Amino acid sequence: MLKDYVPVLLHTLVAVGFAFVAFSMSFVVGKVGQRNRTKGAAYECGVFSQNGGQPRFSVKFYLVAMLFILFDIEIVFLYPWAVVFQKFVTQLGPELLWNCLSFVGMLLIGFFYAVRKGALDWSH
Repeated sequence: MLKDYVPVLLHTLVAVGFAFVAFSMSFVVGKVGQRNRTKGAAYECGVFSQNGGQPRFSVKFYLVAMLFILFDIEIVFLYPWAVVFQKFVTQLGPELLWNCLSFVGMLLIGFFYAVRKGALDWSH
């Protein structure tokens, strides 16, 4: 039982070790030169910025990103279902199919609601 967790422990140790080494190397290598006002000044392509920081993104961008995440998670839930479908169809029968269809149906209703509300309309 305990030896089943050895690969997980090894993977965790390698990940933490890599993070520690990368973080410490950034301090060792990153402080090579001396800092001054000219080096610390913000620039882009040699031209000084005229209007402060980054431009603001439209709310539509974030809305589309959230919709993408929602429908991406749908695939995450449907993939395991599709893998075990043939095995479970003999045990659960059509109930498994109706469960999946109801899940996809609810997401489809949400998609049509978002389209109707204009969430994917970039003209405004």
